Amino acid sequence: MNRTARLALGSIVIGVLVLALKFAAYFVTGSVALFSDALESIINVVAAVAAFVALWVSARPADTNHPYGHTKAEYFSAVIEGVLVVIAALAIMREAYGAFANPKPLDLPLAGLLVSAAASLLNGVWATLLAREGRLRRSPALTADGKHLMADVVTSVGVLVGVILASVTGVTRLDAVLAGLVALNVLWSGWGLVRDSVSGLMDEAAPAETVQRIREVISTHAEGALEAHDVRTRHAGRVTFVEFHLVVPGDMSVRAAHDICDRLEEELKRELEDAAVTIHVEPEGKIEHKGVLVL
Repeated sequence: MNRTARLALGSIVIGVLVLALKFAAYFVTGSVALFSDALESIINVVAAVAAFVALWVSARPADTNHPYGHTKAEYFSAVIEGVLVVIAALAIMREAYGAFANPKPLDLPLAGLLVSAAASLLNGVWATLLAREGRLRRSPALTADGKHLMADVVTSVGVLVGVILASVTGVTRLDAVLAGLVALNVLWSGWGLVRDSVSGLMDEAAPAETVQRIREVISTHAEGALEAHDVRTRHAGRVTFVEFHLVVPGDMSVRAAHDICDRLEEELKRELEDAAVTIHVEPEGKIEHKGVLVL
């Protein structure tokens, strides 16, 4: 099991522990805002399981039915997580409406607040780790999980402050209002996860700075060629697919053209980890006088 999969498995363990702590805080205080926070933690556990399964599938090598590999499985995990987050937001809204229509006094023992604070601290540390590792390993599943957990941390801190204010001021409906705000924040978080994941599934191009790096590598390491055009990129999980047409002199041998392609592929893979490069060689009659000029 690689480090990415171990992190995903760790998310399941952390998620279950945080879920238990948050429900304990709710049972002690009776706060609907804390209850809404605990409901979201159920989604965290389900999402962590989905991420672990997706990472396991994405790690499988290419086969006859999937010649480009299985890396896009991570996007499905992030989409599932986003949908579950939206469902959680709707459930929280329902609870918030009921609490606002029928407010009830809050019990506010220090133990309950401390338990909730401990759960938020644990979530915050783990979310920071996941977000960092997700960026380093270019894992959509880990990145989505980290972003979701960090949004959960922000929500939890707001809920804690609000519950204290509701108890101190005696305005019990403030608890329900906070639960509603939690739902809106969760809904926004879910929309962000779905949007980012759909971009990956739709083969969105690599970021502009990555494309610029690719063009610079081609320009400086394609000595012997004349031009590169129709440079296209797409992401599939941690893999960046790069495709372009390389124009070479008409009298160049196949071996010489192949050597240039090998050199370019090696340099691009050195610049971009997990790059998959496809180069179409064309004779100089196909030159378009646009795209990437070879220095």
